[in-house]
Amino acid sequence: MDLPSLAVVLRAALSHVPEERKAAEESLNQFQYTPQHLVRLLQIIVDGSCDMAVRQVASIHFKNFIAKNWSPNDPDESPKVLESDKAMVRENILGFIVQVPPLLRAQLGESIKTIVHSDYPEQWPSLLHWVSHNLDLQNQIFGALYVLRVLARKYEFKSEDERIPLFHIVEETFPRLLSIFSKLVQIVNPPIEVADLIKLICKIFWSSIYLEIPKQLFDPNVFNAWMVLFINLLERPVPVEGQPIDPEIRKSWAWWKVKKWTIHILNRLYTRFGDLKLQKPESKAFAQMFQKTYSGKILACHMQLLNAIRGGDYLPDRVINLVLQYLTNSVTKNSMYQMMQPQIDILLFEIIFPLMCFNDNDQKLWDEDPHEYVRKGYDIIEDLYSPRTAAMDFVSELVRKRGKNNLQKFIHFIVDIFRRYDEASADLKPYRQKDGALLSIGTLCDKLKQTDPYKSELETMLVRHVFPEFSSRVGHLRAKAAWVAGQYAHINFSDPNNFRQAMHCIVSGMHDPDLPVRVDSVFALRSFVEACKDLNEIRPILPQLLDEFFKLMNEVENEDLVFTLETIVDKFGEEMAPYALGLCQNLAAAFWRCMASSEADDEADDSGALAAVGCLRAISTILESISSLPHLFTQIEPTLLPIMRRMLTSDGQDILVPLDNYISRGTDHFLACKDPDYQQSLWKALQSIMMDENMEDSDIEPAPKLIEVVFQNCKGNVDHWVEHYLRITIERLRRAHKPYLKCLLVQVIANALYYNPALTLEILNKLGVAADIFNHWFAMLRQVKKSGARVNFKREHDKKVCCLGLTSLIALPAAKIPADALDRIFKATLELLVAYKDQVAEAKKQNEEAADDMDGFDADEEDDDEVDSDKEMGLDDEDGDEVSSLQLQKLAAEARGFQPADDDDSDDDFSDDELHSPIDEVDPFIFFVETVQGLQASDPARFQNLMHTLDFSYQALASGIAQHAEQRKNEIEKEKSEKANAQ
Repeated sequence: MDLPSLAVVLRAALSHVPEERKAAEESLNQFQYTPQHLVRLLQIIVDGSCDMAVRQVASIHFKNFIAKNWSPNDPDESPKVLESDKAMVRENILGFIVQVPPLLRAQLGESIKTIVHSDYPEQWPSLLHWVSHNLDLQNQIFGALYVLRVLARKYEFKSEDERIPLFHIVEETFPRLLSIFSKLVQIVNPPIEVADLIKLICKIFWSSIYLEIPKQLFDPNVFNAWMVLFINLLERPVPVEGQPIDPEIRKSWAWWKVKKWTIHILNRLYTRFGDLKLQKPESKAFAQMFQKTYSGKILACHMQLLNAIRGGDYLPDRVINLVLQYLTNSVTKNSMYQMMQPQIDILLFEIIFPLMCFNDNDQKLWDEDPHEYVRKGYDIIEDLYSPRTAAMDFVSELVRKRGKNNLQKFIHFIVDIFRRYDEASADLKPYRQKDGALLSIGTLCDKLKQTDPYKSELETMLVRHVFPEFSSRVGHLRAKAAWVAGQYAHINFSDPNNFRQAMHCIVSGMHDPDLPVRVDSVFALRSFVEACKDLNEIRPILPQLLDEFFKLMNEVENEDLVFTLETIVDKFGEEMAPYALGLCQNLAAAFWRCMASSEADDEADDSGALAAVGCLRAISTILESISSLPHLFTQIEPTLLPIMRRMLTSDGQDILVPLDNYISRGTDHFLACKDPDYQQSLWKALQSIMMDENMEDSDIEPAPKLIEVVFQNCKGNVDHWVEHYLRITIERLRRAHKPYLKCLLVQVIANALYYNPALTLEILNKLGVAADIFNHWFAMLRQVKKSGARVNFKREHDKKVCCLGLTSLIALPAAKIPADALDRIFKATLELLVAYKDQVAEAKKQNEEAADDMDGFDADEEDDDEVDSDKEMGLDDEDGDEVSSLQLQKLAAEARGFQPADDDDSDDDFSDDELHSPIDEVDPFIFFVETVQGLQASDPARFQNLMHTLDFSYQALASGIAQHAEQRKNEIEKEKSEKANAQ
């Protein structure tokens, strides 16, 4: 398709006539793989004489095509883009990034990111030279910085050996970058464009030092030159002129972004590289230098910055949050605390406490969007960016580490607020200060429970200052009273009537006119149900309680609501039988609502999906509670079967946990129950999905995972299902295209071998596929990328399952496994065990480093505001910001007790957190060595023959695995001993 024709088709893609639009889209799909198509799209994007709407459609089509086709995920897949077209795109796209308007720059930026991540440095070695050259050209600096940011960000989270190209990038560009940075900082009355350039430089620096400081920066003179500029930016007031009035726009203003990124960088240097306790011996000198030279200066700047709060001046929430993180980390360091101490009262009572009080923004959200108020209040991601949460963390750390001097005066301050509140008339009561005081008391709950004289006064404090607010005229105080009561539900009440009064007030709060009060009441109820020693306190109000609960579930999608229901079900057990059907129906309805909400919302921290998981977990708890009443299952089954089918598709794979739990925790019931027949129902669902030719590979991934759950949990009890499951697995493997699905299907076979190697091998031979299956498996094991990383079986779990399956074959007699096959199996297993051992060690190392990094939720991630900024630059792809979506999504998921699915196409070898299974207790190294020892004992000649066929390298591997197995035995025995002594 020539250029004019392509422009016509792109214009037609904007048509309001559905037929014209569909025809245009079909035409684009038809010609997208033809030579020069990508190049022509790029020509239209940069053609200033072309209509902007057409250019925009071209840019979106260009970005989507590159994202999908530039670098195929499957190494066996033939390339979709000609190398000549790729070369032409690489040659021209960089120069265009500055020429096009921001609307198009976002799409081109996304495309550049995709190409850089795929091609640099191997296929695009000239890229770094282009950046270096253009940093010296006045009219190209923005484009050069833009691309350098993409380059640096590629390596931001890479391990040390993968960061080698970054060190070369730093060496080539940082001297010039520092010079540009210095000149920009020295400009008097700089325009807003200077802020955009400085922000880019900050982001480049951030990505380059996130995990490790490049060796070039260890030069004291070089490092000091950078630090002088960052501290200059930290000290310098943000320009007044040009600041937007709208607070939502104001916080994203470029100069405030510069301030935020400067603090971000200095916090990172301080918490990761400036703390002597966290450093390796070779890095301690740098940490000492940083503490001595810079830590105090930064603290002084931060304290000065916070003074804006006292004067009522503006500071963005994220800036306040980051500054308070720095102060919180400084509390434990003597020299830093000494600097803080003269101003600690001002800091605590005039800055920190006001941040903890209910404010105008809270009231506006409470009145205009109570659902959003609730969401923000219970969102762990919001907590990481919140000034209020950072203030609470500071108070907690202060009284924990420096309580001797601070706890008493802080409590006196709170008590004085209580006194003034009680003495004032209704119109003059300091309602917002009372809210902050209650938040403070709740925040310090653990400390006060353990500290004299406060722990003996807690019940009196609740009765006098908390319980009266259940009937307050002010909604946010009713909500806060419920929350505080929930925090203290587990104390020993000397008067049972006080416990009873609080619980009844909380139940009443479940039908409060204000939604946030109702939600806080439900969460508080959970604590009271857990603490309740006499269930007769709850039994009379249980029907009313459940009714109010489900009304609330119809209003709010929040998985914490379901935690409360689970607690109630768990507490009452079989007594819930009369309510079981209604509970399951209500939860099922809530599940479908949450799934619909999730599908309509693409946010990474999607509350709908989390709430759906909660619904299923609660259903699972209900089923467990009535497991001895099988007649109820028949009534419930029609409600659950549609959900089961949904769970076995890709849309429902993150809700796989409850179904896994149902099989793994209720294995006996799953195996024994015939009315309904759960094994048959599961088989029908899995067969239907696995054999559906219209379902894409990615859609059926949960199905083989569930077959694995059956084989691992039902060992020795489902022989009659092995052939059925192997047949549909092999059939689907023949049609599978995606590498991840192929791995999952091969792992079904590995699990079957571990379940019963003789039976499984017999079935494979009966089906006439044994040789093909093993050849395919070994070929997949051999596939590696240019980097040496494995293409398949990336996760620890994948490797372990393969090891157990292959090792099980070694135990079979010679009649089953010929000598040449045994040799291949033995060598492949050795290689896998070594890879597994290395991956486990690397994961352990990374976990230790991550634990060091957290430092009380250091939150060194980019926040939501930055996502919008990066979209303008084209720097946030469909995976979102690597930290703010991926890492925080996992953090949020872990906090709620489950893991998100791994990114199938990622290049990383994940140290994944699989669902718990019986193989967790099986050490693959010990299993391998004991299996080989069994072979040696049962057939010495065969064992000797096998050893003679191994060359020196495999003998060395075998020796190393044997030593590691012995080490693991000792470690396991030590763990068992420590656990026994602890009980």
